[in-house]
Amino acid sequence: MSKKIIAVNAGPRLGWNTDTLITEAAEGAKSAGAIVEKYDLFRLGKYTGCISCFGCKREKYKGHCVCRDALTPVLDAIRGADGLIIGSPNYLSEMTASFRALYERLIFQNLTYNAETPCCNQHPIPVLLIMTSNAPDNFYLGLIQNYQQTLNRFVGPTEFFVSGDTLQLKDYSKTDWKWSLFDPEQKQHRHETVFPQERRKAYEMGMALAQ
Repeated sequence: MSKKIIAVNAGPRLGWNTDTLITEAAEGAKSAGAIVEKYDLFRLGKYTGCISCFGCKREKYKGHCVCRDALTPVLDAIRGADGLIIGSPNYLSEMTASFRALYERLIFQNLTYNAETPCCNQHPIPVLLIMTSNAPDNFYLGLIQNYQQTLNRFVGPTEFFVSGDTLQLKDYSKTDWKWSLFDPEQKQHRHETVFPQERRKAYEMGMALAQ
């Protein structure tokens, strides 16, 4: 029976860095025989982060977020999946607000506040966490490792992949402001030489996730 992998893009720009790496990972998973279902969080309807209703702390709903909105099908799909690929660009030293909304509800529904059994997730699944950033690859290492540790505890064994110093625009000369922090030629060169290698790495990690 084919494994089911959920791929979640928490970035707004389809076809750009984050979405490209998620797509490559998804293709890698497919090459290993998995069925992949993808969600683009910025294309969903209205949703919020955790509203602290504590409904998931009732025995009846243990492990299930009871808040019903556009994230509900995503959470349901992850709960029934065999693996999760999720990615976000880094915005102001954090993941996107869309990523955080899903992350809060994904984690909190499995948190019991019980010292003996802090997690009620009975179906841990492997996770591939992808982050893209304008900063160097290791600049936000602490941030991504913190997410990895929490996902390890409440979702399943997590690997991460960071693509740094990414290309933001096709033509930097067309911006109204002078973006003197960046070297457009250097960014373009990296995009043409390093990013293809990162795409291949994402593909291989997606393949490994589904095996």
